[in-house]
Amino acid sequence: MELLELSLLMLATVLLSSVIDQLVPKVSSPLIQIGLGLAIAVVMGTQINIDLDPNLFLVLLIAPLLYDEAKNLNKQALWENKRPVLSLAVGLVIASALIVGFAVKWLVPSIPLAAAFALGAALGPTDAVSVASLAKQVKIPARSRNILESESIINDASGIVSFQFAIAAAVTGTFSLVGATANFFFAFLGGILVGVALGYLGNFIVRRVRSWGLENTTFHVLFEVFVPFIVYLVANALGTSGIIAVVAAGILNVVSPRTIGPSVSRMNIVSTSVWRVLAFALNGIVFVLLGTQLPRAMQRTWENVTIDNGVLIGYILGITALMLAVRFVWVFAMERLHRQRTGRMTLDELRSTAIMTLAGPKGTITLAVAFTIPFSIPQRELLLFLACGVIVVTMLLATFVVPLIAPKKEPEDVERFDEEQASIEMLRSVVEELAARQTSENRAATQMVIRAYNERIAHLKNKGDVTNESMTPLRLRANRWEHDFVLDLLEREEVDELAGYRYLKRLSRTENLLKHHADRISLQIVYLRLRTLAHAGWHRLVEALPGDDLTERVLAERDLRVRSNEHVIEKLQAELASPTSEEPAEHLSALLLEYQRLVQTARAANPSITALATSVDKAADIKRAGLRLELEAIQSSYEDGSLPRASYKRLRENVALMQMDLEDNL
Repeated sequence: MELLELSLLMLATVLLSSVIDQLVPKVSSPLIQIGLGLAIAVVMGTQINIDLDPNLFLVLLIAPLLYDEAKNLNKQALWENKRPVLSLAVGLVIASALIVGFAVKWLVPSIPLAAAFALGAALGPTDAVSVASLAKQVKIPARSRNILESESIINDASGIVSFQFAIAAAVTGTFSLVGATANFFFAFLGGILVGVALGYLGNFIVRRVRSWGLENTTFHVLFEVFVPFIVYLVANALGTSGIIAVVAAGILNVVSPRTIGPSVSRMNIVSTSVWRVLAFALNGIVFVLLGTQLPRAMQRTWENVTIDNGVLIGYILGITALMLAVRFVWVFAMERLHRQRTGRMTLDELRSTAIMTLAGPKGTITLAVAFTIPFSIPQRELLLFLACGVIVVTMLLATFVVPLIAPKKEPEDVERFDEEQASIEMLRSVVEELAARQTSENRAATQMVIRAYNERIAHLKNKGDVTNESMTPLRLRANRWEHDFVLDLLEREEVDELAGYRYLKRLSRTENLLKHHADRISLQIVYLRLRTLAHAGWHRLVEALPGDDLTERVLAERDLRVRSNEHVIEKLQAELASPTSEEPAEHLSALLLEYQRLVQTARAANPSITALATSVDKAADIKRAGLRLELEAIQSSYEDGSLPRASYKRLRENVALMQMDLEDNL
């Protein structure tokens, strides 16, 4: 029960961090999660006590995180930059482990040399989440960004393998350079082979299941989530590196079907969503755990009378400075060789090298493997304290110093942002996805929805988006005209009360969206709703007309919508003709044309009752799916930094209005 409560608390904290991250975009999400974890530890005191088995920690957290990161890695960029990536991910990790190890042993002689090497290896991996967060805030060159992202995947594996060898040496007390080198290459190359083999075996299983006609999205997604765990365990059982095997399987990603079709599209969408949530939750849990363990790890070391607190801070800053210096020299030499340059260092080279040095903070993997240091290792608490301190310092440097030295994203980029073009690209992606989902049964309805999207794309190309925010006050006035008109009809009992209430509710929700606040229910709406429900109940009890509810409601609401829109048209025409009107003529005319189109569409759509109901049944799910895909495209563009916050909110509100209109019409 305590474990369940702790797990729920961690998930709730990660959920809260996702909200804060949207409100404070300039602070990286790992720092926010560490801060929340620290707050939990301060409030709950000694109640947060976590002692996970090291092997369980690696399987439960590291394996799925590395698999997801490797699966989403830019393979082309990795291949193009394979030399610098391998140089940083393998060479630099080993060099840092040795240099930091000797330095820590010199600073604290009571720490065994192998344990000091383990600390250096744990501090080797860089954090992919922090690199992605930095790319949204500052203008990192494309090559540097690709190298940093690829490095953060490969060095996780090399760092963990080096860490495991160092810990084994620290536990057994024996170390052989020749034996360790041979074991390293066996674990590394063997892990790659096992990962590739198991990946293709998984692909064979998926293809076999699909050949039986079992296009089951649930099976496919659960199987893909299962892959990193089984790959890790099998590779470890064979004596190779489970971490390397997981990374290899993720980079190949042969489990995901390569064919195109409706079922595969559904699988990919669900798989992407599941992995996005899972990776964010696991990453967040690790950082929240770091925050909760900081006071515990620091308190024991801080209260240790044998070490001065100022010396402890000096150790953290000294190790951080040493690691950054080693990384700076390594990156500078690597870039010099790449560009085949000699002579003095230029300012641009210095800045580029400094960015790549500081933009590689320590994070999830470092903390996770640090927690796996066995309790039998002398000075374990001090090692954990040093690891936590270096993580925090490097994250602070990446978050607040890199933006100062990196080229700023030009302010005019936001001003020049072409929202119409971005909308066109997102609508095109929706059309492509709907076309992929098309089957013989839904072809007619799908083509109808696709035509509607094509019309929106053409409209954006020719005239720009009609939902200009400067027209919001006028739209609110038009909405209020409709509201008052329908209320008057209800009071005079000239309209069906069920249809009238539903249309008033729709108008209220539209007004709330235009005003950027949540739905509110006025006393007048409550009164109308109660009166309408009573009237409807009496009508159904007395009249008992089964089968006619849908058709009568659809026709009544359509007629009311036409009358209400015609009322607004009259108002707008009067505004245009009035010499005292303060509204811009182009706004009045644009909105007038919009309402006229709505009336024409409603009047033209006058099929039989059976055809109307059939059309609703066929197209409803496809329209909903299209709008959901549109929301996903908007969210994805915002998360990768290509969509400004103002455009993000406006586009989401537009889709929300269309969803509301769809549900009301159906």
